[in-house]
Amino acid sequence: MVIRKQQSAAIVNGTVVLPDRLIENGMVRCEGTQIVSVGRQTRLPRGIELIDAQGGYIAPGFVDIHVHGGAGADFMDGTTDAVRVACRAHLRHGTTTIFPTTTAGSFRQIMGMIESCKLVRKQTTKETLPTLAGVHLYGPYFAEDKVGCHSKDGCRPPKSSEFEKYFATKFIRIATCAAELPGAADFFASARRHKCLITCGHSNSSWNEMQVAFDAGMRHVDHFWCAMSSVPSMRQRFNVPMQGSMAEFVLMNSEMSTEVIADGCHLAPELLEFAWRMKGAHKLCLVTDCNRALDMPPGEYLFGNAKEGTVFRSDGKVGWAPNGSLASSIVGMDHMVRHMKQNTSASLPDVIRMASLTPAERTGISHQTGSLEAGKRADVVLLDSSLQVIQTIAAGSVSV
Repeated sequence: MVIRKQQSAAIVNGTVVLPDRLIENGMVRCEGTQIVSVGRQTRLPRGIELIDAQGGYIAPGFVDIHVHGGAGADFMDGTTDAVRVACRAHLRHGTTTIFPTTTAGSFRQIMGMIESCKLVRKQTTKETLPTLAGVHLYGPYFAEDKVGCHSKDGCRPPKSSEFEKYFATKFIRIATCAAELPGAADFFASARRHKCLITCGHSNSSWNEMQVAFDAGMRHVDHFWCAMSSVPSMRQRFNVPMQGSMAEFVLMNSEMSTEVIADGCHLAPELLEFAWRMKGAHKLCLVTDCNRALDMPPGEYLFGNAKEGTVFRSDGKVGWAPNGSLASSIVGMDHMVRHMKQNTSASLPDVIRMASLTPAERTGISHQTGSLEAGKRADVVLLDSSLQVIQTIAAGSVSV
């Protein structure tokens, strides 16, 4: 079912989740692709279409700024079919806005990924998909000692002759680079000109290197505590005196945001609690960092391109690289929301905010989506009392 232009629908029989509070016996009214009102349920005119939240929660659709694939597909496969398969999978888990994320790989692979995502966004289809808000250029500019499960052969310092071609597609909205790499300053400067959320990730950078990056426009760090520098790693790089790392820089700087993978495998509950208390719901995002093993049986898969990616193993809970390190998550955003709510003292509005409005704000799209508000896109997820997805509505189109 699609809420067509001039057609009205009301989502009723649920508790509306706003960024700062809950509205019991709430209602969200939509016309076409937009929300027109949010509040307590009132008498409705005859003929309006009703969508039953079944006594659960009516929440904004999730916004995932760091996601690699799902349902057997990786965005780096570089085909429109792979993009659709992965997007459909994340829609089932409540994500209505998605930033397909590159891995370390060749120039050809990354350009193929960007172009396939652009094609899917342009194509007119009756299929319900999340909004593709742009690509997260995540690989290949990683430090060699922090590559994680990515291919070392696909990692390299940034060169303008390469990254300017990515930015020229006008589809990069998030741009990651290890701050200590030669050429990082030029990369950050270009990303700033293209109005990207500039991030540092897979990096062993020092406080001073982070400061240089911050001065160039960097305001976010990928998956906190994962593939990032620490005081001990600074001791290894610089001996004494010990120096501050990415962690200290993010925690001390109020303008910096970061993200956590709340899958129950990457970070223990006390780290999730610590991150939320230190940064707050306005500067902490939930991300999936999910790979192609989402909704797939345990087994071996390729991270990145289907022909040239790196092997990892899914045990049904998380991905594992051959060397024993973690290799991305295999669960959707609804899992992250449930785990964060069950294992921290964060309120439900705060948890939902970290999965919706905060990433929307950090990427400059909060005027379009991220919260239930009149004038915004009709991106809604219906959750039961256990925060399991009942139904997802993306731009007024109800998933089936």
